Amino acid sequence: MNQMIVHCEEQVTQMALLEHGRLVEFAVERATGTTLVGSFYKGRVVNVLPGMQAAFVDIGQKKNAFLYVDDCLHPHLEKQPKQKPPITSLLRVGQELIVQVMKEPLGGKGARVTTHYSLPGRYSVYMPFADYIGVSKKIEQEAERTRLKQLADELRENEEGMIIRTVAQGETLDTMEGDIQSLREAWKQIERRAEQVEAPALLHHDLNMVERLVRDAFSRDIDQLLIDDVRQAKRVLSFIRSFAPDLEHRVHIYKDAEPLFKRYRIDEYLDKAIQRKTWLESGGYLVWDQTEALTVIDVNTGKYTGTSDLEETVYLTNMEAAEEIARLIRLRDIGGIIIVDFIDMDTDEHRERVVERLEQMMKKDRTKCLVVGWTKLGLLELTRKKVREQVMNRLFQTCPTCNGAGLVSAVVPHRETELMR
Repeated sequence: MNQMIVHCEEQVTQMALLEHGRLVEFAVERATGTTLVGSFYKGRVVNVLPGMQAAFVDIGQKKNAFLYVDDCLHPHLEKQPKQKPPITSLLRVGQELIVQVMKEPLGGKGARVTTHYSLPGRYSVYMPFADYIGVSKKIEQEAERTRLKQLADELRENEEGMIIRTVAQGETLDTMEGDIQSLREAWKQIERRAEQVEAPALLHHDLNMVERLVRDAFSRDIDQLLIDDVRQAKRVLSFIRSFAPDLEHRVHIYKDAEPLFKRYRIDEYLDKAIQRKTWLESGGYLVWDQTEALTVIDVNTGKYTGTSDLEETVYLTNMEAAEEIARLIRLRDIGGIIIVDFIDMDTDEHRERVVERLEQMMKKDRTKCLVVGWTKLGLLELTRKKVREQVMNRLFQTCPTCNGAGLVSAVVPHRETELMR
C-alpha cells in the first residue's frame, strides 16, 4: 500500500510518502518560511555584470535575485541565437520585468530567477512563450505520447508551450482543456497585476506545500491520504474535487489518540535515514559526506560476508546499495553533483547492472536526475536538480560545539583553565 501522511501543527506542516511501508519522501514547511520556488515577481534590475553574463534583480527579498543570460533568451533552444549576446544588450539597470523563482536562496546566495515562465497544473505545465510541446519521458507508449502531443497542439494558441505530465495518460481532450484554460487565465492575471504595481512586488505565489504535493504526487498509485487536521483536510478535499473527484474517497481524516507520525513510525524511519552512516539490510552500509560543491556516498560490505565468491558478494552489496541510494537521495532531497564510491567490481557486466538498477529506481523520483557514468577512478557520477534547501538543513541546525564538523576536541584542557572558567 502507498500512503501519503500529512501531519499539521500550528507553525509547521510535515508530509511523508510511504511506498509499501518504506519512507521514500519527506517534506516540511513552516508557517514563517513559505517556499519561493514557482512564485512570480515584478523585479527591477539593480546591477548588470558583463563579466558574469548575469544581472542582479531586486524582487523585494533580503538578497537580490540572480538572473543568468541563458534565462533571458528564448525558452525554445532552436530559437536562441547560436552565439549568446552580451547581457548588456538584453538588460539595463533600472529595467522592470517579470521574473519567476526557479531556485530557493541557498546559503549566502539570493534566489535564482528566470524569464522562462512556467505554470504547473495537474495534467500539464503551461509556458506562455515557449512555442514547443513536450511529453513526460515516463509515458513510454509511443502511441499515447503521439496522442497527447496532438491533443496539446490543438489546445495551444500562438507561441504557447506545454509539457504534458505523466498523470495525463489516458485523459480526454475536455480534461486537458480545462487544465490549460485555468493556467492560461492565471498567466493573464499575472500580466494584469504587473501592469498595476510598482517593482519590486509579488505577482503570484504557488500553492502551499500540501496542495502542491497533492497536485503533483497524489495519483491512482496512492492508495490512501491521511491528514490529522480537519480544516486542512477540507481544503485538500475541495482541491481534489476540482481535478480528480474519483480520488476523493482515498482522503481520510485521522482522529485516533495516538499521534499520526508515531502510528506510522515516520520519525523513527526519518532518524535512521538521515544518519551519516546508514545500514543496508544485508549488513553492508553507506557513509554520506556533504560538501559545499557535492555529496559523496561510500559503499561498504560491513557485516555482510556473502558466500565463497568475493565478486558475487561485492556485486550483491552494490546492487542493494544502488536501490537504497536512490531512495535516500530522494528522501533527503539532495541536489547537485553526487559521487558514489561503489565497491570495486571486476566485470563490466556487473557495473552495467548496478547502473541500470540505480537508473530504474531513480525513475520514481519526481525531481530530474541524471546518471552521468563512471569516472576514470571508478566512481559513479550523477546529478539531481537542486531546487530547495535539503530536508536535513530544514530539520536540524548546526551544532554550536563542533560548528558542523562532527568532531569535538579530544584534548583534555589543563586544570588551571578549568578553574578559570
